[in-house]
Amino acid sequence: MYDFTIIGGGILGLASAFRLLQERPGASLVVLEKENQLARHQTGHNSGVIHAGVYYQPGSLKARLCKEGAARTIRFCEDHGIAYERCGKLIVATDEEEVQRLRGLEERVVANDLDYEQISDGQLREIEPNVAGVEALLVRATGIVDYGEICEAFAEAIREAGGEIRLGATVAGIKESDTEITVETNLDDFTSRTLIVCAGLQGDRLAMKSGIDIDFRVLPFRGEYYEISRGRGELVKHLIYPVPDPSLPFLGVHLTRHIDGSLSVGPNAVLSLGRETYSGNFPVPQDMADMMGFPGFYKLMARFAAAGLYELRGSLSKSVYLERCRKYCPSLTLEDLEPKEAGIRAQTVSADGKLVDDFLFLETSRSLHVCNAPSPAATSALPIADEIVSRAMRKAN
Repeated sequence: MYDFTIIGGGILGLASAFRLLQERPGASLVVLEKENQLARHQTGHNSGVIHAGVYYQPGSLKARLCKEGAARTIRFCEDHGIAYERCGKLIVATDEEEVQRLRGLEERVVANDLDYEQISDGQLREIEPNVAGVEALLVRATGIVDYGEICEAFAEAIREAGGEIRLGATVAGIKESDTEITVETNLDDFTSRTLIVCAGLQGDRLAMKSGIDIDFRVLPFRGEYYEISRGRGELVKHLIYPVPDPSLPFLGVHLTRHIDGSLSVGPNAVLSLGRETYSGNFPVPQDMADMMGFPGFYKLMARFAAAGLYELRGSLSKSVYLERCRKYCPSLTLEDLEPKEAGIRAQTVSADGKLVDDFLFLETSRSLHVCNAPSPAATSALPIADEIVSRAMRKAN
């Protein structure tokens, strides 16, 4: 019997295993991942940005965890020889309405104590000649990294500390007694004193397998990207973000540099017809049935009907997508936009159709389920893992 079983080989599950073995040296621990490689889902499809915490309410838990997480992510990279770059983020206003919203964002940047600089249109042309805008904020602390490499470093540290990682382990059932909890998989049954579930896109289903009565569902939202052709790889030196539109639930398309030297634009955000359909938005019967049978789905769609149509237009038309990019990078052409695999975000939605934007932990006497970890979870993985470990250790005592 193990001391701890962790379901989920993404960055949160691996960070939690890493921190558990630091806090409990010698504990017996196994990480179960249904894929044949780690970080196959949200972690492996994210933008690779080390966020600074620009958008979060000053003093909020998300703001604190993001800032702390960014610093700890960079320290972890330095300790383990993982390449990263603090390239900085430019948030670009393209008209006077956006300038006014940028002013409000600047107040938040100041309140969150982030290093930044106001950039005039002349300065913008000087530092980013391919970017069009009338004003911008430069947030220097924002960086880029490959979170897949961070996961591999976590995995190596876990194994060195005596932990196990079992790939290809699909969960069939979870059985709990007063003294132990067993995860039934296609490989074997794994019994431990405490179970931690960091299952992302499958989090609601595994909570139900534990016998938890939930009033939410995970709805998958598809983030579609294009890669900028390699010949334009030096197009920008920073990450280029639009000023957020308060009428839209997501940030909008932006230009993202990656640590491997590539450049992408995106994502949009459209409802995905399957939870893991990265190669195309085709319907998966079980996923569709789960969505259509959940009352919160219809309430969410009604609430964001206009935003949904806006995003759908960009999904259906490459030309529409391009025009949104050309708003702040006018030299882009259709030929510059090359196919790139989509990502799928696990968006937890309550029964009343609201987006769950805070941490959501559910527990039984022997299990802890991380049912929602707000963006940017990858940046904040280590401090989030501290909270998970603290809760798990109280359960194990």
